[in-house]
Amino acid sequence: MPRPRMYDPDTVLDAAEALAAGAGPAAVTIRAVAAATGISNGAIYHTFASRAELLARTWIRAAERFLALQADLVAGHTGEDAVLAAAEAPADFARRFPLSTKMFFTVRREDLLDDQDLPDPVRAALDARQRALIALMQQLSRQLWGRGDGGAVDVLTICLVDLPTAILIDRDRFTSPLAREQLRAAVRAVLAVGPPPRTPHPAKDNR
Repeated sequence: MPRPRMYDPDTVLDAAEALAAGAGPAAVTIRAVAAATGISNGAIYHTFASRAELLARTWIRAAERFLALQADLVAGHTGEDAVLAAAEAPADFARRFPLSTKMFFTVRREDLLDDQDLPDPVRAALDARQRALIALMQQLSRQLWGRGDGGAVDVLTICLVDLPTAILIDRDRFTSPLAREQLRAAVRAVLAVGPPPRTPHPAKDNR
């Protein structure tokens, strides 16, 4: 049996991303991607074992692009300025990668992990992107408060996830200067309150 003709996997990921952006994740099927690219079903299955893997790999690429952009924006800043740069990353991401933006912010990582057809290496790759975001929040919280515990990271989660989602993403206000100013003001207000006091560790019972 002849081997499927080689192709650039990014061609398939581009098509899947465009389908998801235009009609939602349900539109991403092997048949639809094959029709959009002219690549045979068999050739696509040779690289992506299932629709679930194709959808997850498309999301992972979008996540990698976002995290790389966010890291670039944070570089060279410290303290509050670094948090503001990270919080505004979705707006810059939407300008540079509009289709990846729709993919990354409309498909939840948790929904991808729920699919039983997803191979373990792909699940690990999804988890790795989550850990990268947590590592960034720990880094920023240590710069601000000298601590990276759960209480401090929770404050950064509000600044980098909750507020951008409410102000920019859910309302599709990526290009609004007013929305960005509101986001900056909200982030500054949360940072001004700061994290809760550290929870003391129970003393060891040496009796």
